[in-house]
Amino acid sequence: MKIAILPGDGIGTEIVAEAVKVLKVLDLNLELETALVGGAAYEAFGHPLPEATLKLAKDSDAVLFGAVGDWKYDTLDRPLRPEQAILGLRKNLGLFANFRPAICYPQLVDASSLKRELVSGLDILIIRELTGDIYFGQPRGRRIATDGHFPGAEEAFDTMRYSRPEIERIAHVAFQAARKRKAAGGEGRVTSVDKANVLETFQLWKDVVTEIGQQYPDVALDHMYVDNAAMQLVKAPKKFDVVVTGNMFGDILSDAAAMLTGSIGMLPSASLNDKGQGLYEPSHGSAPDIAGKGVANPLATILSAAMMLRFSLNQPDAAARIEQAVDKVLTQGLRTPDIHSEGTTRVGTVEMGDAVVKALG
Repeated sequence: MKIAILPGDGIGTEIVAEAVKVLKVLDLNLELETALVGGAAYEAFGHPLPEATLKLAKDSDAVLFGAVGDWKYDTLDRPLRPEQAILGLRKNLGLFANFRPAICYPQLVDASSLKRELVSGLDILIIRELTGDIYFGQPRGRRIATDGHFPGAEEAFDTMRYSRPEIERIAHVAFQAARKRKAAGGEGRVTSVDKANVLETFQLWKDVVTEIGQQYPDVALDHMYVDNAAMQLVKAPKKFDVVVTGNMFGDILSDAAAMLTGSIGMLPSASLNDKGQGLYEPSHGSAPDIAGKGVANPLATILSAAMMLRFSLNQPDAAARIEQAVDKVLTQGLRTPDIHSEGTTRVGTVEMGDAVVKALG
């Protein structure tokens, strides 16, 4: 089983090192190969996603990704910015379905910014479509306006667009995920988030999701406008089971859901193509302000490695071992600064990784 290890920038190198440490103590036949990506790759090769890195990713069963980006690269032309690496990987690998679970561990209930009763037992799965929407729609650019409120002024424009097949495939993923969660004792409900009252793109989205939903009579379906969904996430988050939405709305809502769990440092993610190949990364960014300080939380990356074992490498038992080890470490009261509270033991990045390794036995 070949895994491409792409640490990236900022805290990416620190947190990926801990996830690799965890993978190496498992009794699995894993081939790990590391390559540069993001700002680090730009410094070495003049491009955030060099051909060699892309080839490694394509030739691997899965990609374990850290984070990319740094403020010092903000003046680069957009195609050369570190963030283009992740967009390029999604496009070239055909990664269209992003899974972001938002689970509030019992040990971290009081670390959430919401009241205990609102987040205790929280278990949401947000499924975000990754290849369409305003992030990839054409045309896009800048020009001098010829109409509108200010003709003759400079304006910028992006195009939001979705095709029926794009919506159909992500809808199937969501309904199948809800069906599996129901079989495991979950509610079995999909909430489709759109803005169909304003946008033609999301009227099509709503129509197609409704049609696909008829093929899953055992799964409940409801629709919610994105502004209401944002409000409900902080008002009554446990009303959600599986949430499916477009690229931009999913980007925003999944980060909001992260804070329900106590810290975005606890949130893993998986981005999959139709062959089961996936890119696995923590939901947070490169955090250059704390890079090198040894305080970053590696648990989201370690949990992303567990998702990788489950979804791409067909190693559910090993995935469960990692998840149980993380739970054990939290029960022991060990906390990185982002989830530290009175009465718990503050540890650094390496110490937390070591604790997970020890918990694996």
